[in-house]
Amino acid sequence: MDNPNHLPLVWAYLGRTPLLWLTATVVVYVAAQCVYERFGKRPLANPVLLSVVTVILLLSVTHTEYRAYMQGAQYIHFLLGPAIVALAVPLNRQLPKLRLMLLPLTGGLIVGGLSTIATTVLLARVWGASAQTVASIAPRSATAGIAIRISEKIGGIPSLTAVLVVMTGITGAIIAVPILRLLRVKRPEFVGLAMGLAGHGIATARALQISEEAGAFAGLGMCLNGVLTASFVPLLYPMLAH
Repeated sequence: MDNPNHLPLVWAYLGRTPLLWLTATVVVYVAAQCVYERFGKRPLANPVLLSVVTVILLLSVTHTEYRAYMQGAQYIHFLLGPAIVALAVPLNRQLPKLRLMLLPLTGGLIVGGLSTIATTVLLARVWGASAQTVASIAPRSATAGIAIRISEKIGGIPSLTAVLVVMTGITGAIIAVPILRLLRVKRPEFVGLAMGLAGHGIATARALQISEEAGAFAGLGMCLNGVLTASFVPLLYPMLAH
Protein backbone atom coordinates (compact mmCIF):
# COMPACT_ATOMS: atom_id res chain seq x y z
CA MET A 1 0.00 0.00 0.00
CA ASP A 2 3.02 2.29 0.47
CA ASN A 3 3.97 1.94 -3.18
CA PRO A 4 2.68 5.00 -5.11
CA ASN A 5 2.07 2.76 -8.11
CA HIS A 6 -0.68 1.03 -6.18
CA LEU A 7 -2.71 4.21 -5.70
CA PRO A 8 -4.38 4.17 -9.15
CA LEU A 9 -5.36 0.53 -8.57
CA VAL A 10 -6.77 1.34 -5.15
CA TRP A 11 -8.76 4.27 -6.56
CA ALA A 12 -10.05 2.14 -9.43
CA TYR A 13 -11.28 -0.42 -6.91
CA LEU A 14 -12.92 2.18 -4.66
CA GLY A 15 -14.52 3.87 -7.67
CA ARG A 16 -16.45 0.69 -8.42
CA THR A 17 -17.92 0.42 -4.93
CA PRO A 18 -21.34 2.10 -4.38
CA LEU A 19 -20.35 3.33 -0.91
CA LEU A 20 -17.64 5.68 -2.22
CA TRP A 21 -19.87 7.92 -4.35
CA LEU A 22 -22.78 7.70 -1.94
CA THR A 23 -20.51 9.00 0.82
CA ALA A 24 -18.90 11.58 -1.46
CA THR A 25 -22.29 12.98 -2.51
CA VAL A 26 -23.47 13.32 1.09
CA VAL A 27 -20.19 14.92 2.22
CA VAL A 28 -20.21 17.36 -0.71
CA TYR A 29 -23.79 18.44 0.02
CA VAL A 30 -23.13 18.88 3.76
CA ALA A 31 -20.08 21.00 2.93
CA ALA A 32 -22.11 23.01 0.40
CA GLN A 33 -24.81 23.60 3.01
CA CYS A 34 -22.17 24.90 5.43
CA VAL A 35 -20.88 27.29 2.75
CA TYR A 36 -24.47 28.41 2.10
CA GLU A 37 -24.99 29.16 5.79
CA ARG A 38 -21.60 30.85 6.05
CA PHE A 39 -22.47 33.29 3.25
CA GLY A 40 -25.79 34.23 4.80
CA LYS A 41 -27.89 31.99 2.51
CA ARG A 42 -27.17 34.10 -0.54
CA PRO A 43 -28.84 32.75 -3.70
CA LEU A 44 -25.58 32.29 -5.63
CA ALA A 45 -24.29 30.04 -2.83
CA ASN A 46 -27.21 27.64 -3.35
CA PRO A 47 -26.10 24.26 -1.94
CA VAL A 48 -27.56 22.30 -4.86
CA LEU A 49 -25.63 24.43 -7.35
CA LEU A 50 -22.39 24.09 -5.38
CA SER A 51 -22.92 20.35 -4.98
CA VAL A 52 -23.59 19.79 -8.69
CA VAL A 53 -20.47 21.73 -9.72
CA THR A 54 -18.31 19.96 -7.14
CA VAL A 55 -19.50 16.47 -8.07
CA ILE A 56 -18.96 17.18 -11.77
CA LEU A 57 -15.41 18.32 -11.02
CA LEU A 58 -14.77 15.20 -8.93
CA LEU A 59 -16.02 12.93 -11.70
CA SER A 60 -13.89 14.76 -14.25
CA VAL A 61 -10.72 14.71 -12.17
CA THR A 62 -11.11 11.01 -11.27
CA HIS A 63 -12.24 10.03 -14.80
CA THR A 64 -15.29 8.32 -13.31
CA GLU A 65 -18.15 7.41 -15.63
CA TYR A 66 -21.66 8.53 -14.74
CA ARG A 67 -22.82 4.90 -14.64
CA ALA A 68 -20.25 4.10 -11.94
CA TYR A 69 -21.27 7.19 -9.97
CA MET A 70 -24.96 6.27 -10.08
CA GLN A 71 -24.26 2.88 -8.52
CA GLY A 72 -23.86 4.74 -5.26
CA ALA A 73 -25.98 7.83 -5.91
CA GLN A 74 -29.01 5.72 -6.85
CA TYR A 75 -29.80 5.30 -3.15
CA ILE A 76 -30.15 9.07 -2.77
CA HIS A 77 -32.10 9.20 -6.02
CA PHE A 78 -34.53 6.63 -4.59
CA LEU A 79 -35.25 8.94 -1.65
CA LEU A 80 -36.60 11.64 -4.00
CA GLY A 81 -39.93 9.81 -4.17
CA PRO A 82 -40.52 9.67 -0.39
CA ALA A 83 -39.28 13.28 -0.08
CA ILE A 84 -41.89 14.49 -2.57
CA VAL A 85 -44.63 12.49 -0.83
CA ALA A 86 -43.54 14.01 2.49
CA LEU A 87 -44.46 17.46 1.11
CA ALA A 88 -48.07 16.44 1.75
CA VAL A 89 -47.47 16.96 5.49
CA PRO A 90 -47.00 20.76 5.43
CA LEU A 91 -49.63 21.04 2.68
CA ASN A 92 -52.16 19.27 4.88
CA ARG A 93 -51.61 21.93 7.54
CA GLN A 94 -52.50 24.60 4.96
CA LEU A 95 -55.77 22.98 3.80
CA PRO A 96 -58.07 25.68 5.31
CA LYS A 97 -56.18 28.41 3.43
CA LEU A 98 -56.03 26.26 0.30
CA ARG A 99 -59.81 25.91 0.22
CA LEU A 100 -60.26 29.67 0.49
CA MET A 101 -57.77 30.35 -2.31
CA LEU A 102 -58.69 27.50 -4.63
CA LEU A 103 -59.89 29.67 -7.52
CA PRO A 104 -56.92 32.11 -7.76
CA LEU A 105 -54.44 29.26 -7.25
CA THR A 106 -56.07 27.22 -10.02
CA GLY A 107 -55.98 30.22 -12.35
CA GLY A 108 -52.32 30.85 -11.55
CA LEU A 109 -51.45 27.22 -12.13
CA ILE A 110 -53.15 27.04 -15.53
CA VAL A 111 -51.84 30.37 -16.80
CA GLY A 112 -48.35 29.84 -15.43
CA GLY A 113 -48.02 26.24 -16.55
CA LEU A 114 -49.36 26.70 -20.08
CA SER A 115 -47.49 29.96 -20.70
CA THR A 116 -44.24 28.29 -19.64
CA ILE A 117 -44.75 25.47 -22.13
CA ALA A 118 -45.73 27.83 -24.96
CA THR A 119 -42.93 30.38 -24.44
CA THR A 120 -40.30 27.66 -24.04
CA VAL A 121 -41.21 25.95 -27.31
CA LEU A 122 -41.69 29.17 -29.29
CA LEU A 123 -38.42 30.74 -28.10
CA ALA A 124 -36.52 27.55 -28.90
CA ARG A 125 -37.94 27.63 -32.41
CA VAL A 126 -37.07 31.32 -32.86
CA TRP A 127 -33.46 30.56 -31.87
CA GLY A 128 -33.29 27.82 -34.48
CA ALA A 129 -33.25 24.75 -32.23
CA SER A 130 -33.83 21.39 -33.88
CA ALA A 131 -37.12 19.54 -33.40
CA GLN A 132 -35.42 17.03 -31.10
CA THR A 133 -33.91 19.81 -28.98
CA VAL A 134 -37.26 21.58 -28.75
CA ALA A 135 -38.86 18.33 -27.60
CA SER A 136 -36.16 18.02 -24.94
CA ILE A 137 -36.72 21.57 -23.69
CA ALA A 138 -40.54 21.62 -23.69
CA PRO A 139 -41.13 19.79 -20.35
CA ARG A 140 -38.25 21.47 -18.47
CA SER A 141 -40.47 23.03 -15.78
CA ALA A 142 -41.83 19.68 -14.61
CA THR A 143 -39.98 17.66 -12.00
CA ALA A 144 -37.28 15.36 -13.42
CA GLY A 145 -39.13 12.02 -13.32
CA ILE A 146 -42.11 13.43 -15.23
CA ALA A 147 -40.07 15.60 -17.62
CA ILE A 148 -37.85 12.73 -18.73
CA ARG A 149 -40.84 10.49 -19.54
CA ILE A 150 -42.51 13.30 -21.51
CA SER A 151 -39.29 13.93 -23.43
CA GLU A 152 -39.09 10.26 -24.39
CA LYS A 153 -42.70 10.26 -25.56
CA ILE A 154 -42.44 13.30 -27.86
CA GLY A 155 -39.03 12.46 -29.34
CA GLY A 156 -36.65 14.41 -27.12
CA ILE A 157 -33.31 13.47 -25.60
CA PRO A 158 -33.93 12.37 -21.98
CA SER A 159 -30.37 13.11 -20.81
CA LEU A 160 -30.60 16.67 -22.19
CA THR A 161 -34.00 17.09 -20.55
CA ALA A 162 -32.55 16.00 -17.20
CA VAL A 163 -29.80 18.62 -17.44
CA LEU A 164 -32.29 21.34 -18.40
CA VAL A 165 -34.59 20.39 -15.52
CA VAL A 166 -31.75 20.73 -13.02
CA MET A 167 -30.65 24.05 -14.56
CA THR A 168 -34.25 25.33 -14.41
CA GLY A 169 -34.59 24.34 -10.77
CA ILE A 170 -31.29 25.93 -9.75
CA THR A 171 -32.11 29.11 -11.67
CA GLY A 172 -35.54 29.28 -10.05
CA ALA A 173 -34.07 28.81 -6.59
CA ILE A 174 -31.54 31.59 -7.20
CA ILE A 175 -33.58 34.31 -8.91
CA ALA A 176 -37.20 33.66 -7.86
CA VAL A 177 -37.11 35.44 -4.50
CA PRO A 178 -35.34 38.62 -5.75
CA ILE A 179 -37.71 38.88 -8.73
CA LEU A 180 -40.80 38.34 -6.59
CA ARG A 181 -39.58 40.99 -4.15
CA LEU A 182 -39.05 43.37 -7.05
CA LEU A 183 -42.64 42.68 -8.15
CA ARG A 184 -43.80 43.26 -4.54
CA VAL A 185 -45.16 39.73 -4.19
CA LYS A 186 -44.88 39.08 -0.47
CA ARG A 187 -47.60 36.62 0.50
CA PRO A 188 -45.89 33.28 1.22
CA GLU A 189 -48.55 31.22 -0.54
CA PHE A 190 -48.07 33.14 -3.81
CA VAL A 191 -44.29 33.14 -3.47
CA GLY A 192 -44.32 29.39 -2.85
CA LEU A 193 -46.70 28.56 -5.70
CA ALA A 194 -44.62 30.60 -8.16
CA MET A 195 -41.41 28.90 -7.07
CA GLY A 196 -42.91 25.42 -7.29
CA LEU A 197 -44.39 26.14 -10.72
CA ALA A 198 -41.20 27.54 -12.20
CA GLY A 199 -38.47 25.64 -10.37
CA HIS A 200 -40.00 22.32 -9.19
CA GLY A 201 -38.14 20.40 -6.45
CA ILE A 202 -35.00 22.52 -6.10
CA ALA A 203 -36.97 25.77 -5.83
CA THR A 204 -39.43 24.04 -3.48
CA ALA A 205 -36.54 23.22 -1.15
CA ARG A 206 -35.62 26.90 -1.23
CA ALA A 207 -39.24 27.86 -0.48
CA LEU A 208 -39.21 25.61 2.59
CA GLN A 209 -36.31 27.68 3.91
CA ILE A 210 -38.49 30.79 3.64
CA SER A 211 -41.38 29.31 5.63
CA GLU A 212 -43.42 26.15 5.99
CA GLU A 213 -46.35 27.91 4.32
CA ALA A 214 -44.29 28.89 1.27
CA GLY A 215 -42.87 25.38 1.08
CA ALA A 216 -46.33 23.80 1.24
CA PHE A 217 -47.65 25.85 -1.65
CA ALA A 218 -44.42 25.33 -3.60
CA GLY A 219 -44.94 21.58 -3.24
CA LEU A 220 -48.51 21.99 -4.45
CA GLY A 221 -47.36 24.02 -7.46
CA MET A 222 -44.64 21.50 -8.30
CA CYS A 223 -46.98 18.50 -8.17
CA LEU A 224 -49.88 20.08 -10.05
CA ASN A 225 -47.56 21.55 -12.67
CA GLY A 226 -46.16 18.06 -13.21
CA VAL A 227 -49.67 16.76 -13.90
CA LEU A 228 -50.49 19.73 -16.15
CA THR A 229 -47.23 19.39 -18.09
CA ALA A 230 -47.71 15.64 -18.58
CA SER A 231 -51.26 16.28 -19.82
CA PHE A 232 -50.67 19.22 -22.16
CA VAL A 233 -47.12 19.01 -23.54
CA PRO A 234 -47.90 15.98 -25.75
CA LEU A 235 -50.94 17.88 -27.05
CA LEU A 236 -49.43 21.37 -27.47
CA TYR A 237 -45.96 20.41 -28.66
CA PRO A 238 -47.02 19.22 -32.17
CA MET A 239 -49.00 22.43 -32.72
CA LEU A 240 -46.31 24.79 -31.43
CA ALA A 241 -43.27 23.05 -32.87
CA HIS A 242 -44.44 22.84 -36.49
